[in-house]
Amino acid sequence: MYGLLGRQLSHSLSPEIHACLMDYEYRLFCREPEELDAFFSDDSISAFNVTIPYKIEAYGRCDVLSDTAKRTGSVNTVVRKDGRLFGYNTDYFGLEYAFDRNGINIENRKVLILGNGGASRTVQTLVKDKGAQTVTVLSRQSTPGYDRIADYYDSQIIINATPVGMFPENGNSLIDLAGFKNTEFVFDLIYNPLRTKLIFDARKLGILRDNGLTMLAAQAFRSAELFTGRKLDETLIDSTCKKVERDISNIVLTGMPGCGKSTVGSVLSGLTGNELCDTDTLIAEKEKAEIPEIFRLKGEEYFRQTETDIIREVGKNGRQVIATGGGAVLRAENREALKQNGTVIYLRRDIEKLAKEGRPLSSSDDKVRKLYLERKDIYESFADFIVDVNDSPEETAKTILKLI
Repeated sequence: MYGLLGRQLSHSLSPEIHACLMDYEYRLFCREPEELDAFFSDDSISAFNVTIPYKIEAYGRCDVLSDTAKRTGSVNTVVRKDGRLFGYNTDYFGLEYAFDRNGINIENRKVLILGNGGASRTVQTLVKDKGAQTVTVLSRQSTPGYDRIADYYDSQIIINATPVGMFPENGNSLIDLAGFKNTEFVFDLIYNPLRTKLIFDARKLGILRDNGLTMLAAQAFRSAELFTGRKLDETLIDSTCKKVERDISNIVLTGMPGCGKSTVGSVLSGLTGNELCDTDTLIAEKEKAEIPEIFRLKGEEYFRQTETDIIREVGKNGRQVIATGGGAVLRAENREALKQNGTVIYLRRDIEKLAKEGRPLSSSDDKVRKLYLERKDIYESFADFIVDVNDSPEETAKTILKLI
């Protein structure tokens, strides 16, 4: 029996990742600090991974440490052999794999690391091993702190090794990338959400970036080899990343009012088994009123803010089909919230065929044309895929699933 030791693991992807790599039982072991003695003594658990906040604790409890574990002062993989606990740091391999996959050369680069916990120790060891010119670690508990961030605007590689921006605190970031003019690569160890605010900011500035899913899959790959004593094919890492990202991503439907988002979304929900979240329906439920009535009594601005509040919460989660209102894409904060865990599909339909009844902003042909011209470019630029709605909802849903 294998598994993952941590304190809060409800959103862990590790069981799915290990299922892609090997056929063995892999459990989640949520334990409080006072339960660790019993856990580490339980010889029914053959081996396990360790995550926040117990990597340094595991280091101190292992009988034998690998060279990498010794140098990082952190253990994230423990194997029980002959009554002893052997501690390894497979995060090192995972991080190295992620940098290599992105073609990043650390040698002679100025590296800025955010955070000084167990994960940061591994990052620090790796970048020093790779010949970084300078390595600066910022944290809230030490000097230098984030109030000195401007001193490091020349950093070429930035790595977030903190949980800031991680679910459920989506949308947070420790730094503003706007001041960094020489940055070549931004790496965020967070993988939930798939795209943090730090990742979005890097994208806006045209900086190469990656999240922690690659690292997570690569370290799990090395852990599986240690668990079983078997050599695995490294191509499993990329295939695992792709499968897991596809499985956990939301399918986000956008498009003009009346294009069929709710109907197609319902079909997609049935085909995938993922929950359908119709933002207009959620707004109506929250306000206890239909959309036209909300517009009439409280106005469009009130509706748009309520819509943003709903999207902010819905977008945090994964494994959903999200059908949005026609104007949801107008606000930049909505687009980020939807894209952080989502693949966006623009359902494009001839404006003559759009349903108009009960739609306050598109109740006539002239209004529809005006709305379409205002929104067309946003729909197209925001979408990952564009699907023309010419077939039945069932066929349209199947087309979407083939694309993604």
